[in-house]
Amino acid sequence: MLHTHKKLTSFFLLIALSACDRFEQHPEPVDLQLAKEIHEKALVLDAHADIEIPGKESTYVGKDGLSKVEPDKMRAGHLDAVVMAIAVGPGPRTEEGYRLARKKADEELAAIIDLTSNPDDDVVLVRSADELIKAHAANQRALLLGFQNARILGTDLSAIDEFFEAGVRVFALTHMGHNDFADSSRPVFNAAAGKHEANEEHGGLSALGKQAITRLNTLGAVIDVSQLSKAATMNVLALSTAPVIASHSNVRALSDVSRNLSDEEIDKIAENGGVIHVAPFRGYLFDSNDKQLDRDLRKARVAANIREDYFYPFDLYWEIQDPEVKQIFLTTVSDLLGPGSVDMLLDHIDYIVKRVGIDHVGIGTDFNHGSGIEGYNDASEALNVTVGLLARGYTAAEIEKIWGGNFLRVLKAVE
Repeated sequence: MLHTHKKLTSFFLLIALSACDRFEQHPEPVDLQLAKEIHEKALVLDAHADIEIPGKESTYVGKDGLSKVEPDKMRAGHLDAVVMAIAVGPGPRTEEGYRLARKKADEELAAIIDLTSNPDDDVVLVRSADELIKAHAANQRALLLGFQNARILGTDLSAIDEFFEAGVRVFALTHMGHNDFADSSRPVFNAAAGKHEANEEHGGLSALGKQAITRLNTLGAVIDVSQLSKAATMNVLALSTAPVIASHSNVRALSDVSRNLSDEEIDKIAENGGVIHVAPFRGYLFDSNDKQLDRDLRKARVAANIREDYFYPFDLYWEIQDPEVKQIFLTTVSDLLGPGSVDMLLDHIDYIVKRVGIDHVGIGTDFNHGSGIEGYNDASEALNVTVGLLARGYTAAEIEKIWGGNFLRVLKAVE
């Protein structure tokens, strides 16, 4: 499998002996063979990973220089499906800025089409719930297309139809920075204006963003609220006639950063029938109640001249112009956060299950964009999550819901 038996035995025994919210007493050690059987039977789906274009330099891929969800790693970890996000970051909202954003998006789309174009390979592009189920039954690696940041669209609502026609089925309106459709949970520095964006530009969704939600419902696309501001998320939930997802968002009550979801958002997503997919990203998982860690992180931000009224460990590093200062900042924050752990990921899953139920939680890694923790650093290590869930007392049926069943239910509902 993906580890030696000895390493896995040590790993699941450690998890079984760790404190957990799901039980008052420690569970018994996990039966590794049972964990493997559950994992191999389930539709194991990652609701969000970034697209890596082969041959282009990247700081986020694995040590082998390849995507963290490339097909061999998927096969090794029995990861059946990944939503691959066509995504761009912040940039100028000008005609040229929109052109370059669309150019990058088209390149990423072409990369996935190329990856799935060989009929003799087991990697296929799927566009529907039925196709996803069929691919899983055939033991194929299924790729779904996602979309993140309507800056790609500029101000052209009709471009949504173009991406849907190309196969995109999961749409998120923002990434870092506001755009013409919606406010982001992470405002950015506006270099042209020489100042930071306001916390809100539209008060949530703009008029154009509201039209986009209606259009996505009409098309039968999955709406993704990850990265939206709280106001924008609440606007989406008030407008959408179908369940929505957060493809890679964690719990703000445990890790208090603007990028994570408040209890109110979690409650409303569940009420809508949707799913929150938790990410193995250290910056979304750290314990914000650790006062010393909080002080040390803020100290690192001050040293790098990052503004203090907006808190997220790694956030705004792209504003640091001096390469040496940037490297010192990133290294310092990384060292403070530590390697992260599967237990931290499971704590966020437990919180959501306890609050809104097993039908409203999933996993979306954000691999290829800085995500990864000890024990789950790429697709080949997906079994470790199943082992951890089993150790915490989740049943086989519950694990199947968390890994892919809940996402599949939403996909069917929006169709």
